[in-house]
Amino acid sequence: MGNGNRKDGDPKRQGTLLSRREVLKMGAAGGLGLLLGSMVGGSVIAGKGLAASLTKGFDSRPTGDDQESVPFYGKVQAGIVTPAQNFLIFASFDLVTERIEDVRKLFQDWTDAAARLTEGKPVGEESDNAFLPPKDTGEAAGLLPARTTVTFGVGPSVFDGRFGLKSKRPPTFADLPPFPGESLQPEWCGGDIGVQVCSNDMQVAFHAIRNLIRIARGKAVLRWMQEGFQRSGAADPQAGTPRNLLGFKDGTGNPDVNDPDLMNRYVWVQKADGPSWMENGTYMVVRKIRMRIEVWDRSSLQDQEATFGRHRASGAPLGRQDEFDSLDEALEQKNADGTYVIPVQSHVRLSHGDGSVKILRRSYSYSSGIEPRSGQLDAGLFFICFQRDIASQFVPLQDRLARQDKLNEYIVHIGSAVFACFPGVSRGGYIGEGLWS
Repeated sequence: MGNGNRKDGDPKRQGTLLSRREVLKMGAAGGLGLLLGSMVGGSVIAGKGLAASLTKGFDSRPTGDDQESVPFYGKVQAGIVTPAQNFLIFASFDLVTERIEDVRKLFQDWTDAAARLTEGKPVGEESDNAFLPPKDTGEAAGLLPARTTVTFGVGPSVFDGRFGLKSKRPPTFADLPPFPGESLQPEWCGGDIGVQVCSNDMQVAFHAIRNLIRIARGKAVLRWMQEGFQRSGAADPQAGTPRNLLGFKDGTGNPDVNDPDLMNRYVWVQKADGPSWMENGTYMVVRKIRMRIEVWDRSSLQDQEATFGRHRASGAPLGRQDEFDSLDEALEQKNADGTYVIPVQSHVRLSHGDGSVKILRRSYSYSSGIEPRSGQLDAGLFFICFQRDIASQFVPLQDRLARQDKLNEYIVHIGSAVFACFPGVSRGGYIGEGLWS
């Protein structure tokens, strides 16, 4: 089925997309450009599941008083190495203008609004004219900031020639190649702009994304949107590693976000990597992964543990006692018959590889009711990861998992997108200034 994303060199798909843009433009002109997408989905990389961001590299304790706000301005964008909040809303947008001046104004307005939203403020001061719509939608009035973050990125399609940005495209930034076994649905793929809103309160998160959508009217419209959740700090006073919807502890292998050398090596784009506008930014991969929960629930505990390569109760590698016992040592351990204690097709062995490729996972689970065609639960993981280079980090890792991972019996990738997440911004500037100026 392919990866369902846009390909600049595919004339047939370009024609389809241009036709769609024309429809979107007509909707925007008629006041219908604000299209509220379905709140469904969720994505994972072959089982790197629930709150994979809360690994040993993250502080998984409760994230503090919700009166606290996470600063929007800074060297890097918030929402990347920030300890994962309880809830997620991710929105993918299509631009319906071909004027770079309009896109620049959109990001200027979004920057001002996001800075206010993360402080728990309305997006604008109210007018005294009661005959005008309020500038803020109002549903978060009186609510705390709830550690809300807003993170922005752009997809490869932004460099397709509409805005004269081809020369600014990072050399390895492109849609993902097809992977074996995926079943991508176009309605869950791609987008010109990706916006990640995370918060400890879902109403606060919805308020943020809703107002960003309003501001975009006439310039960009929703392509798709996804809600997600993880176990809250309040529900786990012991601050243990979170579990995914398959019941296993998930996310012990992230690089330490408090180690600047590791972050510069694996996450943050460096000056020598390409265009200057991406320095201190990062590249995001999102994958919507549906879990075949009913099939999994009929599998034996032995089979489940062999699939992950870990003990379900403790989270320890098979044959070990503690969740954080050395994985490198555990992977070498063999049974009396010469087979490995951790099976060769287990998820943990394949995702670890030789240990040289690392990505920063920051995923959320999702539950969207019942899948109408099968009558089964529509639930899984909205996988999010950040890396310095997608082609050399995520692609080889996912290709290995897609070809061999035993977990593939229980999951299917149905959505996919990639975004270049801008560096942070100082007060007085705006997100993406280096690209749009």
